[in-house]
Amino acid sequence: MENSSEKKKYLKTLVGDAVYLSPISLDDVEEYAQMVNDIKVSVGLGYLSYTNIIDFESEKEFLISVKKEKMFAVRLLENDELLGNIGFNSLDIINRNGALGVLIGNPKYQRKGYGTEALKLILDYGFSFLNLRNISLSVFEYNEPAYNLYKKVGFKEVGRLRKTLEIMGKTYDVIIMDMLKEEFQSVYIKRELEKRYNLK
Repeated sequence: MENSSEKKKYLKTLVGDAVYLSPISLDDVEEYAQMVNDIKVSVGLGYLSYTNIIDFESEKEFLISVKKEKMFAVRLLENDELLGNIGFNSLDIINRNGALGVLIGNPKYQRKGYGTEALKLILDYGFSFLNLRNISLSVFEYNEPAYNLYKKVGFKEVGRLRKTLEIMGKTYDVIIMDMLKEEFQSVYIKRELEKRYNLK
């Protein structure tokens, strides 16, 4: 019985084929702090942690703040292992737009398709449940794996903030990308609602 209850520790808000989105848990503060203190992760995100160490307390404060927003943990379906987080850094419900933040910081699971599925789940949530019309995100131009992932999912480049970040004497742009509701095809939520309620 103990093993069974342990498996049910994390709530499954949105479930895909290999990953699911779950409410942020403060129990994971050490794992998150480790992720954002990894220079390979933090520079890709543009986090200040490549110049300033993020300790457990500051990461806990961050997690408490994002728990109030539409931010989710990304977990592996087969064993509940934490991959990172994904969700909305900002939401404008009146004008129906939101900006995404994405972190797949567990190096074991990068470039294995889990980020693609997590993105599709949060897009499905934003367009199908929150009724958003436009979802945007930003990525540094040197982060080609992330840029290619966003394009693969359907995001389009709509602008740049030029020479926004300097690393090792070279400056880089921030690329702004977005997607419209009509450009997205629901997969996971549509499938679940059709199965449960026979909605078409």
